[in-house]
Amino acid sequence: MLGKFIVFEGVEGSGKTTQIQQALAWITEAGWAQQIMAAYGLQPPVAVVTREPGGTKLGQQLRQLLLDPSLSVAEAITPEAELLLYAADRAQHVVQWIQPQLAAGKIVLCDRFTASTLAYQGYGRQISLDLIDQVNRLATFGLSPDLTLWFNLDIQVGLQRAQQRNAQAGPDRMEANEEEFHQRVAHGFAAIAEADPATHMIDGNANLETVTDQVRSILQRHFEQWYPRPLPS
Repeated sequence: MLGKFIVFEGVEGSGKTTQIQQALAWITEAGWAQQIMAAYGLQPPVAVVTREPGGTKLGQQLRQLLLDPSLSVAEAITPEAELLLYAADRAQHVVQWIQPQLAAGKIVLCDRFTASTLAYQGYGRQISLDLIDQVNRLATFGLSPDLTLWFNLDIQVGLQRAQQRNAQAGPDRMEANEEEFHQRVAHGFAAIAEADPATHMIDGNANLETVTDQVRSILQRHFEQWYPRPLPS
């Protein structure tokens, strides 16, 4: 398949969303977009951005529900219900949006995917990892990332960034969890990255320029493998 699926993962405030936009710009600035369009006859844009939850119309409604802070107190969503809501978002997202984009040869940059479910609902909520693997297989229809970038940083730094970002609205339902929960999530991401050769760690504690350079260096190596120069004419 010509299309490539790149996922950005990390704890709250890790900077992954910012880096997706930086990566999107780099694909054009580094000349890859123009070369890929010329070589393979693709229509612009070559790269597209999406997120989980919320990559479809259904997903947007599920995102509002999942992140609603009122549902962490008055009528808390159970861990199992949370897992299945995220799975519903993903199943719709994969079929309705991600797979068609990949089939059209697009580079899909996705903010969160299955690693987040393992980290948050598995390690964070302490649901069986085997059960989550089964749910993920059902929801993804076998789709897995070609590359995952994991933004690793100190959990206190991430939560402080998230707090500053949401100063007016306040923390969402996931951000409002106790620090021990977020520590388990961070441990989960580390364990997932260690076991997955397609996952590359980014030092999220570094400044924006350094983080961006790390991301671009990894992308450059992979793009040279995926789209070797000179590209076919």
